[in-house]
Amino acid sequence: MAVSKASLKEKSSLANERAGLLYGLLGVFSFSLTLPATKFALSSLSPLSVGLGRALVAAVLAALVLWIKRVPLPEKRQIKQIFIVSLGVVFGFPFFTAWAMERVPATHGAILIALLPLATAGAAAFYSGERPSRMYWISSVIACLAILGYAFHSGIGALQWADLALFAAVISAGVGYAVGGELSRTMGGWQVISWSLVFAFPFLVFTVGGLLLHDLRTASWPALLGFGYVSAVSQFLGFFPWYHGLAIGGVARVGQTQYLQPFLTIFASWLLLGEPITLGAIAAAAIVVLAVAKGRNAAIAQASPSRRLSR
Repeated sequence: MAVSKASLKEKSSLANERAGLLYGLLGVFSFSLTLPATKFALSSLSPLSVGLGRALVAAVLAALVLWIKRVPLPEKRQIKQIFIVSLGVVFGFPFFTAWAMERVPATHGAILIALLPLATAGAAAFYSGERPSRMYWISSVIACLAILGYAFHSGIGALQWADLALFAAVISAGVGYAVGGELSRTMGGWQVISWSLVFAFPFLVFTVGGLLLHDLRTASWPALLGFGYVSAVSQFLGFFPWYHGLAIGGVARVGQTQYLQPFLTIFASWLLLGEPITLGAIAAAAIVVLAVAKGRNAAIAQASPSRRLSR
């Protein structure tokens, strides 16, 4: 029996979605260790060295990869989007999270970072033209409420300046993820993060180069290991599977996997930093997993290619 083109297209779309979710989960796992690793790095390094210095190191790695692979310069129409990605994930998110992690526990930061999937979906609706269905938003709100309920139950307390920094980090990353995920459809995720880092290098070396060299000379081994992780993995290698997953599976849908990140971070913070983990976190995690599973089946309309990244 002949298989219709529509059926083949549907199977291909489903396969891409599943592959995108797997790549997204790999990226989420990589990013889930960022806050604990940042806490280690801050034991000897300043927030500026950790927040922007990690991008400086990653930019050197990115330049080497681009040079070895002889990658041509991006097209003019892509450069604007690369700069937006750079502002979001090279400057904004690392700096704001490092500043906040000097003031609050990693588990505290993990709770507010849980708002990232909603920020990513909102940015995707604006930049990529994705239009999630009502069921998608319902499942996302349920997951978000579960996380905020856990935060309230845990007695995190009133908002602090560090919370505002974390909100700024969420907005920065949401925009960077959405634009980078869409751009990855045409130039590959590893190229998106690599060029974003390379374009930022002149500003980074001027701003933080001298301070970073000074801090590294007196840093402890735990701080160096933490800084090495956020530089090589959080700021560079983790984006390879992450942006690839967003590109092939859809920014809004794959972005929902980020709801698992707070609980992976809480577990890592307990394991590495000795910060407490509670039954409330486990219960909230179960609700989040169920909500994400439900949202995975929700329809998400895609804009035509001509409308993507037109803003």
